[in-house]
Formats: sequence, structure tokens, C-alpha cells
Amino acid sequence: MSTSHSPVAIIGGGLGGLTAARVLHVNGIESAVFELEASPAARTQGGMLDIHAANGQKALHAAGLHDDFLKIVHVGGESMRLLGPDGTVHVAEEDDGSGERPEVDRGDLRDLLLNSLPEGTIRWGRKVTGARALDDGRHEVTFTDGSVVTTDLLIGADGAWSRVRPLVSDAKPAYTGISFVETDLLEADTRHPRGAALVGDGFFICLGDERGILAHRETDGSLHVYTALRTDEGWLDTVDFTDHAAAKAAVLSRFEGWDDGLRALVADAETITPRRIHALPTGHRWERVPGVTLLGDAAHLMSPFAGEGANLAMLDGAELALAVAAHPGDTEAALAAYEQALFPRSEASAAESAASLETMFGPRSLERMAEFFAAAPDDAAPDGTGTGDRAGEAR
Repeated sequence: MSTSHSPVAIIGGGLGGLTAARVLHVNGIESAVFELEASPAARTQGGMLDIHAANGQKALHAAGLHDDFLKIVHVGGESMRLLGPDGTVHVAEEDDGSGERPEVDRGDLRDLLLNSLPEGTIRWGRKVTGARALDDGRHEVTFTDGSVVTTDLLIGADGAWSRVRPLVSDAKPAYTGISFVETDLLEADTRHPRGAALVGDGFFICLGDERGILAHRETDGSLHVYTALRTDEGWLDTVDFTDHAAAKAAVLSRFEGWDDGLRALVADAETITPRRIHALPTGHRWERVPGVTLLGDAAHLMSPFAGEGANLAMLDGAELALAVAAHPGDTEAALAAYEQALFPRSEASAAESAASLETMFGPRSLERMAEFFAAAPDDAAPDGTGTGDRAGEAR
């Protein structure tokens, strides 16, 4: 068993953890990021994110990466369509380039952050088995490979099922009542022209009867689709997702009577993946525990229907790093300052997300969303649609 010491240990190499490491680096503070994936290419990151000026882009400015971010923006990605189950288009908005929430591929954004860090910052293939307090605010983290790390500042950026969270909180994510089934239609323009024309260049929403189809066009020309159902937590377990034909039939049985073009977003797909949507309690917070804190989903997992998950994780990472830089030699003052801003900010977004879930999957969902778009200013993004991170932060 090998033991090492890292003054700042960040558990989790998602967008929030990487942003924290980058902003620490910009401010001359070394950190180590421990990531369970074996390499940057271990899996496709996937998914489109709209990065908001007030939080995600603010974090990128702090990281000194905003100009590089603009180079990877998906042109046209801010366009949006809202349809009813019969295929009628109720709202159509084009991306004229004036919006404040440009779309970017999650994988491209992650690569931007990864490539901005000094070599050796990321410790790949480190899956946490446990974390415990030592003394004087220090902590010890153990990994499946038998290695052990001690640290003066432990940052839990390890997502929904965080192994660091129990050090500060007993809270656990709960099922929100919504299940997703994700599908991909590859090379959409040539192989699935009907679906490509239906979805358009950006984000697509179809709502009705406590269910919906959400989709977006990715930068590689594929369509990523989320069929969303308000259903009991066990329904996905009744479906054999190893049998794609049977799984598609099971999903489509919940969309009887919907337009054939909409149903084809499932029927014609090359992949199919189930996903339950969980959330921590709105207003989740904890008492100050020396030497440890949380960011992103570990701190405030919420449903994706306010589009804030990735944006908040990045802002959390930047704000935490800036607080550490602003309080040299006083970790507790830094963490207290960070959490003082974190808690109300995340509570507001979690409440908005929960309300948006009820709007999208409650009575008159289509009408209420059409009214929202009609009332919103031209440059406002639909905070009730989950356009910011779709399902990606709920993994």
C-alpha cells in the first residue's frame, strides 16, 4: 500500500473539479485531481451544454479560458423548437448569435479544461473506497488500487453518489419521479433526415400527458434524445435494455398516439440507455467541517430542468479556488466564505429545477411552456427546459 500527500485533493475530474484545479493553478496553488476513469478517452462524454454568462462563463473567465471556450461553441445551437404530441410546432426560435448561453459539446469543454492543467495534475484510475478525518482538518482517502492519499484540503467533486459527502452530510439523492430513456440517432442528416429536420439545429422539446421528448443536435451531426416519463422508480427495471427492439417497444408503448415522426426518434435509434433522475433535498447544506467541502452534484444534485447543473459546478469550482487563493494559510476562512455563497445560490437553483419539473410534466405542460416562451425576452434562455445540461449531470 502506497501513501502520498497532496495539500489539495480534488475527488472527481468532472467539469467542477477540473475548473477548481484550473483556477487554483492560475492562482499559483497546486492541486491533484483523483478521477475514477482510466483515461481521458475512457468513455464518450457526450451531451450538449449551454453555458450561462452569470455562472459557467464567469467560471471560464476566472480560469482564463473564456476566449478558448468561444472557439468551441456550437454555432446555431441556441435555436429551439417546442412541439405538441401531434407534431404541431408551437414555438420556433432561431440562433441569431446574440444569445448569452452558447452551446458547447460537454466533451470539448472537458478537454479544454484538461489541456489547461499541468501534466500530472490528474491521477487517472483512482476509484475511492473510503474517506476519513484524521486530525487538524486533515483527511485520508483510500482507493481500490490500494493507494492512500492524505490531504490538508479535501474537495468532494465526485457527483451524485459522492463518497466524500458522508463526511459532512447524511443526505442522499432521492428519485424525482422522472425517468429518462436516452437514444442516439447517428449521422442524422443522411441516415435519419426526418428526425434531423424535426429537431433542427439546436434544442427540441415536445411535451404532453406528463411525458416528453427532449432532444438536441450534437456537433458530430448526431441527435441525442431523451424520452422522459413521470413513472414509478421501478418501471425501468421491467424493461430489458439489452434487447434494443423490446426496449424501444416498451418505451413507445408509453407514447401511443404521438406523431410518427416523434416516435421515430426512439424507433430508429442506434442506442438506448435508461436513466433515473435523482435530486438531493432542496436547500441541502451542512455545518462547517474542518478541511473538507463539496461542489457540484456532490453538494446540490438537482434534476436537469433548470439547466444549471454544469454551470453551477463550474462556478462552485471557480469560487472555491478563488476563496482559497484569497485566504492564504487559512483554509477554514476560505471554506466558510465559499459555503456562505454556495448554499443560497444552490438552493435557489434547486427550487427552480423542482418547479420546472412540475411545469414540464404536470397539467397543461405544453401550454405553460408556450406561454413562457411568449413572455420571455428574445435573449432569455428557457430555464425550465433543462437546456443547460439535459441529463448529463444526473449520471
